[in-house]
Amino acid sequence: MEKALTKVGSLKVGGLWISKKAKEEFSNITEDLTTISNTVEEKAKWIFNKLKGKPLKSLPDLLREYNLPPGLFPQNVVCYEFDESKAKLTVYLSSPCEVSFKDSSVVRYATRMKAILLRGKLTGIEGMKTKVLVWVKVTCVAVESYKSDKVWFTAGVKKSRPKDAYETPRNAIRIEGF
Repeated sequence: MEKALTKVGSLKVGGLWISKKAKEEFSNITEDLTTISNTVEEKAKWIFNKLKGKPLKSLPDLLREYNLPPGLFPQNVVCYEFDESKAKLTVYLSSPCEVSFKDSSVVRYATRMKAILLRGKLTGIEGMKTKVLVWVKVTCVAVESYKSDKVWFTAGVKKSRPKDAYETPRNAIRIEGF
């Protein structure tokens, strides 16, 4: 009798394990489909704008034009949208990722990052974190002047970092969650 109960119990545990694994797989498939859908949609917008005669600059060129370091975002940017009338910048990445910079700072990016892009400043940032003992949301990135050699990150407190650490886009490491 005891052996029979043990077998029934192990079947239930095994069934729960299989059910949990199936849910994880469905969740992964859903995330992948969403990413593909978003990528296709953004690329279609990009092509439409090209056909209308509105070629987009590369993101590093746009940042440079606004007096920000061109390597502020990783290399694996899928695309971006910039509404000049509202100064609204949205950057799309294929997955959440993390970038280590030359100055040993580490920044995490969500799959979609939003901010207001002004001359020398990104404000109202959503989708960016930096490590300061713990992961803290970055709310503002600023360069004081064109000749300044510092980038100021506001993540709870305002901290300066060397501007040359952000001069070129770097490779990102994919992470599980933002």
